Amino acid sequence: MTEKRKGARSIKDIPHEILEKLNRGEIESVNLTEWLAVDQRLLLENLLQQNHRTEYLKPIVENVDQLKKQTVNTINETIGIGLLNLASKNNDDEFLLKLSAHPADLVRCWASYTIGRNNNLKIKEKLDRIQSFASDSHFGVREICWMAVRPDISKNLEESLSVLSEWTRHDNENVRRFASESTRPRGVWCEHINALKQNPGLGLKILEPLRSDSSRYVQDSVGNWLNDASKSQPEFVIETCDEWLRESPGKETQYIVKKALRTLKK
Repeated sequence: MTEKRKGARSIKDIPHEILEKLNRGEIESVNLTEWLAVDQRLLLENLLQQNHRTEYLKPIVENVDQLKKQTVNTINETIGIGLLNLASKNNDDEFLLKLSAHPADLVRCWASYTIGRNNNLKIKEKLDRIQSFASDSHFGVREICWMAVRPDISKNLEESLSVLSEWTRHDNENVRRFASESTRPRGVWCEHINALKQNPGLGLKILEPLRSDSSRYVQDSVGNWLNDASKSQPEFVIETCDEWLRESPGKETQYIVKKALRTLKK
């Protein structure tokens, strides 16, 4: 059974048949090693052959080849945007819908870019559509989907924070975590949101409801959000943490505060 495997610790140890299935898009990667091992060009070629869209391959691969820095993330983004542009030009919404429910996690990552970078969608619509990716069971899809929509979150910050503040009450911890992770002032592998670096108080409508969240996944994100903010507005973070510890001194809040203050305590 491939579904219950733990995954190899190094790329060279991935069994050949598993790598073949990953590159054909038949199974998900189960850890970061497998995720990094997938040949996205080959996966794309197989996907397009399986769906009779081989004419999409050459222009997308050419764009990938022109990338100055070829990383998993830059290739992912380029393929996703390429699929969006070609499908839009050909009124091929049916194909884009298939990508969103594909068994391969990297194909769903591409699909998140077809929403996040679709200029015909307003930010509320993008966020509504990206929520299913935010709740995806796969770690890679959850990471990529906030990156796909973050430029628009940054450009439409007030409206985005308003929409995402409602997500903080969602039953699914992955959706709650998206609200925090996608708006981090500095973030990881992405451009900073200068408005939040200068005035992190804007983010309190997301942070306050999550200050005692039961999920460690959410706690880590909130702690990292505040740690980001501490690098430009240390007083704000110290005051927020002091207030939280006074008002809700449970172990969840204590964990978040410790993570939030780690740079200031160095």
